[in-house]
Amino acid sequence: MKSAFIKTLGVACIVLSMAGCASNISSSSYNDKQVGQASRTYAGVIVSSRVVDVEGNSSIGGLVGSAAGGVAGSAIGGGFRANALGAIGGALLGGMLGSSLESSASKQQAIEYVIQTESNGMITVAQGMDQPLSNGQKVLVIEGKPTRVVADTRTQK
Repeated sequence: MKSAFIKTLGVACIVLSMAGCASNISSSSYNDKQVGQASRTYAGVIVSSRVVDVEGNSSIGGLVGSAAGGVAGSAIGGGFRANALGAIGGALLGGMLGSSLESSASKQQAIEYVIQTESNGMITVAQGMDQPLSNGQKVLVIEGKPTRVVADTRTQK
C-alpha cells in the first residue's frame, strides 16, 4: 500500500511539474499548425504600451493535485469510511494546492500594445517581452492565433 502511494505521488509530481510550464508567448515562435498558414497583415504605429501579467491556467494542475491528494488521503487507515473521507479531503486539498502551484509556475509578463492602424482603426495586442517595440514605432500586425506585432522594416519611398 505504501509503495503504491509513493509511486502514485511520484507520477503526480512529474505530471504536475510538466503541466506547470508556462506557455510560449514569444512573438517569434510558431507551432507546427501555424506554419504554412496565410495571415492578413496590417500596418500601423504603436500609440501606447505597458507591461501586463499573463496567468496560465489549464486546470491540469488542479486535476493532478486532486488525483494525488485523493490517493494519498485514501491511505488513511481506520476502515472504509475513514478511507473515503480521507480520499475526498485529500482530493479537495490536492486540487487547491495543484491549482495554486500551476498558477504561480505559469505566471509571466507580456507587453500590451495599442496600435493605430493605417486604416484609422485601433487594435490592442499583448505578446511576450522577447522583442520589445517602442511607442511611435511603425509596426506590422500579423493576424492569427496568436496575433503578432513585429517591427515594420519596409523602406520608405
